[in-house]
Amino acid sequence: MTAVPERLLLIGAFAALYLIWGSTYLAIRFGVASWPPLLFTAVRFLLAGSLLYGWLRWRGIKPPTAQEWRSSTLLGVLMLGCGTGGVTVAESLGATSGIAAMMVATMPLFTVVFGYLWRQRASALEWAGIFLGLFGIALLNRGANLQAAPLAAMLLLLAPAGWALGSVWGRYLAQPAGIMSSASQMLAGGSALLLASVLTGERPQRWPDPAGWVALAYLTLFGSIIAFSAYLYLLKTVRPAAATSYAYVNPVVAVMLGVVFAGERVGTAEALAMCWIILAVLLIAVPQWRRRPR
Repeated sequence: MTAVPERLLLIGAFAALYLIWGSTYLAIRFGVASWPPLLFTAVRFLLAGSLLYGWLRWRGIKPPTAQEWRSSTLLGVLMLGCGTGGVTVAESLGATSGIAAMMVATMPLFTVVFGYLWRQRASALEWAGIFLGLFGIALLNRGANLQAAPLAAMLLLLAPAGWALGSVWGRYLAQPAGIMSSASQMLAGGSALLLASVLTGERPQRWPDPAGWVALAYLTLFGSIIAFSAYLYLLKTVRPAAATSYAYVNPVVAVMLGVVFAGERVGTAEALAMCWIILAVLLIAVPQWRRRPR
């Protein structure tokens, strides 16, 4: 590929993470209103993974090897089970979509910390972007006047840690090539979530309402198949701190959607925090757009 298509692909992948994943917090909120949280997340990933896996096999793509399935299971449990599953359960316990996005924004910091286990060193711009982003999140949290239950807060702290560990560790594990990596991780993570749903005794209290089905469809197609595939592409193309920089933009998108659909207000502190967050993303991500994919 020439430099121009590669750059456009990078920009498109970043845009998918920033915009689509920013909207998934509100979609999760609608989904858990009529679905048990673990079952909802399990169905989402099993459906997305099955569709993607079936399409790839129909095209003649070879299935993962036993070693690749082991890697996919580990990463699926960490990133999709602990990460997305933790966020979904937290929102079912009362955490708002905005506070969930704010807590997940700590993930790039976890990524840098876990990177040191594999002797990765963050650049000065990455450190500046990370701390600037955390400062912006602190401002946003202070002005948002949002509170979560203690258990929800704990899950929202463990979720980005699990996702960050999987993001860094995955660069050193044998994985299927291309989109098959997304499909196998979603199948493995969805299976783990379904097992967790059964073991915790989740039972649907009623048939999901139309909003719940729409949320499931949106999260399956856009949040899982499109955005997760874009994320795995970025993990193999740019530094982990850049790939996880979406966590700074997602709170902005989540809060803005809350204003439109939930009547939340954005004051001066929130607006200022969004400016800091966007600047942090530029410090981390933009230099990566000039770097040719490996």
